[in-house]
Amino acid sequence: MIDIDTLLAWGGVYKKVSAGEVIFREGAVCTFYHQLVEGKVKWVNINDEGKEFIQTFIEPGECFGEFPLFDDEPYAAGAIADSDSVIIRISKFTFHQILKDNPELHFEFSKLLTQRLRFKFLILKELANHNPEGSISSLLGYFKEHKKNICTKCNRLQLTRQQIADMTGLRVETVIRTMKNMQHKGHLQINKGKVYC
Repeated sequence: MIDIDTLLAWGGVYKKVSAGEVIFREGAVCTFYHQLVEGKVKWVNINDEGKEFIQTFIEPGECFGEFPLFDDEPYAAGAIADSDSVIIRISKFTFHQILKDNPELHFEFSKLLTQRLRFKFLILKELANHNPEGSISSLLGYFKEHKKNICTKCNRLQLTRQQIADMTGLRVETVIRTMKNMQHKGHLQINKGKVYC
């Protein structure tokens, strides 16, 4: 979201995180703006039984955990490194100063927040329909349209069936069965366990 050189000029600091490392927890107080430089981060809620609900996956160049930067509430979800990653972060105060000095960035964040809200509306609508095929189809369609989690060269889905289950609230067995049905209908291809959209 913000140019790396700009972040560094404002005192941004790189931080390496290992796969599985918690970057921040749901409900914690926000003190930093985070932007992914390398790797992959999942933005996730975890219930009392330890089940994850993945809100989204963050790719290099994207920020995450930005809600409290604007409303001063605690983090709505936690962030966990899905692979060894590098993030750059700046203090919340410095982030606000950057926005004040660069109003065009404020519009970019408004656009990002709107896109993320639209994605949540899409997911909630599908969850309310209790239609696994519709939920998975909508999710894959969104990813394809926005060039996320799908290889742009070969159209291979870059998420596991478990991750799809964790994003839709479905059981992994339901995701597997539904994707096989979708393959039989010609809506996707499965080759040696890999899914192509």
